[in-house]
Amino acid sequence: MNNKMRIKTPFIMVTSTSYNNQTKYHTHFHYEIYYFRGGKVNYLINDRIHVLEPGDMLLMHGMTLHKAHIINNDAYIRTTLHFDPSFFKQYIQPASAPDLLAPFEKLHNIRLQLRNEDKAEVEAELQKLEELYLQHKPHAHLRFQARLLDLLILIYDLCEKPLQTVSSFPTFKEQHVQSIISYIEAAFREEITLDAIQNELHLNKYYLSKTFKEVTGMTIFQHLMHRRIYQAKLELIELGNSITEIGYEVGFKHPSHFSRVFKEHTGMTPERYRKKHKLHASSSRFNS
Repeated sequence: MNNKMRIKTPFIMVTSTSYNNQTKYHTHFHYEIYYFRGGKVNYLINDRIHVLEPGDMLLMHGMTLHKAHIINNDAYIRTTLHFDPSFFKQYIQPASAPDLLAPFEKLHNIRLQLRNEDKAEVEAELQKLEELYLQHKPHAHLRFQARLLDLLILIYDLCEKPLQTVSSFPTFKEQHVQSIISYIEAAFREEITLDAIQNELHLNKYYLSKTFKEVTGMTIFQHLMHRRIYQAKLELIELGNSITEIGYEVGFKHPSHFSRVFKEHTGMTPERYRKKHKLHASSSRFNS
């Protein structure tokens, strides 16, 4: 198994055997495809425990608290693929296809127990994806995107029956948190206040703040800052706009505030981040 990890914005893919049981519950902006290959592990997603078996796949939208707990220090082998849902919808999702992210957004961190032909097909797809992910060859990133599309179509087919029966979020709290996340995704470039969210969702802002922290482990404005900084990182690599223009574009009113928050999140200034990652732009637009 390959334990190396290279981060390619907006994708992160790795097969690993190492893990620290002290890892805390965490959330992330990316959606996650988690495929369990071997070991003995309980996987906790919010308040639900999954006792995993080889061939199990978890589809997670990331903003629900989750962590693994290893039993008896057994070898823990899994493949994880994180991807940016906004990037997928904008650049990969075909207009003629169904919403391929529906399994992540409507099935609430579903567990698929893959066996026989389904297991073999998914493992073959993951192996090819990881091979492409680690390549420096020309157009490898384009082939990776094509393979990712194929994998998500396969996952959508595997989830077709569950999607037909799903009706709503399991709790009002999760539904309200998803509404907040959707609102931020649509408006993160603009000024966002608790009053604005309250008016949009017709729910008390104090309830919304408390519920968001309870479900995700972070505040609404921490999530907003993560979203803005993530977008800034993409634009610093992809676009030639000035640092100040990008700060304004992703929702910051003052360049000094943008630089300070960016450094808090990344450990470097926007200028340094751009200089470092532009060095890799010629070989792969996704190096990070």
